[in-house]
Amino acid sequence: MNHSRRILLTLEYEGTRYAGWQRQQNGPSIQEEVEKALEKTLRRPVSLTGASRTDAGVHAYGQRAHFDTDSRIPPAKWPFVLNALLPRDISAVAAKEVPDTLHARFSALGKRYSYRILNRPQPSAIMRDFCAFVPLPLDGGRMARALDELMGRHDFAAFAAAGHSARTTVRTISRARISREGNELCLIIEGDAFLYNMVRIIAGTLIAIGLGRLNEDAFKRGIGTGDRLALGPTAPACGLALEKVWYPGE
Repeated sequence: MNHSRRILLTLEYEGTRYAGWQRQQNGPSIQEEVEKALEKTLRRPVSLTGASRTDAGVHAYGQRAHFDTDSRIPPAKWPFVLNALLPRDISAVAAKEVPDTLHARFSALGKRYSYRILNRPQPSAIMRDFCAFVPLPLDGGRMARALDELMGRHDFAAFAAAGHSARTTVRTISRARISREGNELCLIIEGDAFLYNMVRIIAGTLIAIGLGRLNEDAFKRGIGTGDRLALGPTAPACGLALEKVWYPGE
């Protein structure tokens, strides 16, 4: 008799034409497309649980998601099976069997996000769906210095979008840096978890600091006061990508 196994997928996708990760009524979702591919393979409904509920237009290079199956398909074969059925803007890049105690969302120890900004006078015809566009000069030094205030464990209540459902707004940021290559700036941020729209609020505040519209201590003031108005606008979804999610033993 076959026993159920838990398979953990690593997924890459371009989020441009999707309403986000989570299955919903108002548009196509990443979860729905992968579940459809699983259902065609296994010929029964399959529930897929993702590590991060990325928003509409947000991309991923390392989303993780698990499902349970009694299929004997070897874990290493799952990417080949799914990619034959998935649309071109979603790809299963890896799969492995994990203990049934591992939960894609609740077992995650940390996540890494990137946020890309195109900083030049004219927009890009090619990168428009992968970068926020800022035509005015950005001061990278101001932006880099400001990021130091995010490091460590803080109450990030000011960094959550309205309507978030998190039980606590305390988070730990272990890495936050920004680099420039030519006309492109890239923010890399790692932490144990992130609030709804937290990285986009950080990116929007960073852009405002780089433009001189906010002081370098804006993050410090936001953390200290809990006031969303101390921070900048929420940056566009297109610049954001989930880079990596990791678990115990990885």
